[in-house]
Amino acid sequence: MDFDTGTPIWRQLLDDFSRRITSGAWERGSQIPSVRDLSAEYGVNPNTMQKALTELERTGLVASRRGLGRFVTEDAGTVRELGKDLAKTSVRNFITDMKTLGLSLSEAQNLLNSQWKGRD
Repeated sequence: MDFDTGTPIWRQLLDDFSRRITSGAWERGSQIPSVRDLSAEYGVNPNTMQKALTELERTGLVASRRGLGRFVTEDAGTVRELGKDLAKTSVRNFITDMKTLGLSLSEAQNLLNSQWKGRD
């Protein structure tokens, strides 16, 4: 993963893990990899990884089971709400970028429509 220097690494990890959960890459009820394994996978300090996982746990998306590790929530509603929140953030970023580039609403809509359909 290429990290953005303008955002804390733990925050970028949290966002990536949230996407893994909403996309189903980390299925509801499944065990997630250990801090050590994730640190090695992402090439980050274990303390940074621990911070990201602690925050993920605080959101209720994962829970620790003593002696077993961390598991993704089985609550479909929680996962669905996370997906909506991620989508809203993406839309806000898209709108900000389009405004910065000077595109009108209709130009941005046309661009979105053409990309959605796979046309350039």
